[in-house]
Amino acid sequence: MRVLMIGDIVGSLGRTAIQTHLDRLRRAYKPDVTVANGENAAGGRGITRDIVRSLLKQGIDCITLGNHAWDRREIFDFIDGEPRLVRPANYPEGTPGQGYAVIPVGKESLTVINLMGRTFMPPVECPFRTADALLAKLSGKTHIVVDFHAETTSEKQAMGWYLDGRVSAVIGTHTHVQTADERILPGGTAYLSDVGMTGAYDGVLGMSRHLVLKKFLTQLPVRLEVEKTGRMQVNAVIIDLDRTNGKAHNIRRVRIDDDQPLLDG
Repeated sequence: MRVLMIGDIVGSLGRTAIQTHLDRLRRAYKPDVTVANGENAAGGRGITRDIVRSLLKQGIDCITLGNHAWDRREIFDFIDGEPRLVRPANYPEGTPGQGYAVIPVGKESLTVINLMGRTFMPPVECPFRTADALLAKLSGKTHIVVDFHAETTSEKQAMGWYLDGRVSAVIGTHTHVQTADERILPGGTAYLSDVGMTGAYDGVLGMSRHLVLKKFLTQLPVRLEVEKTGRMQVNAVIIDLDRTNGKAHNIRRVRIDDDQPLLDG
């Protein structure tokens, strides 16, 4: 089973990048299932019903979220009715939505779990213990990919080791810069600290570089805004899983930007 996981879609440029390049990625890598993080898809903060529908219609099979999940209040009106939209599973009990999705893939399925870190992040339940509880509930599922939406590489690496041999892949999101530490851990779990982002190529983490520079130079409060025009980038990862046991046997980074053609990491 081949999984294409696309890094955080940021704003209108991120959505345009998906429209422009998703078919190209499919032709190049022929994935069986496509996952994308969409928590920044609406103006850099949150996601809307129309954006969810558009991304699913274009061929993304599952959309994960993160700390900006609730920034658009309309999400409360539709998240419970959209099984392919997944928010972090370690939000407190009673939070709307679901923390994982089971996506049919031919005669098999891919389970996508979304977890959020706690270091320098909003207070949530322990992601490690939440993972334990979910895996006990999902006993028998062999093809499991975890989107770990976290700030620090240390917490992400710790989660990779914690879940090694128990899930197919642990892929980090949130920091928007693709890391170069992809590997297969000893137990057969693919790992990458951060898959990167999809959106503005000439911004700062998808935001206007001019506003970010103003904030750093003046140390005054500056309302950051997503970069809406200019060049684009897509960051993603391809993971190949054994069809019999879900173990990963290959992981490679992918990048498209307006300086370079399709690139393997």
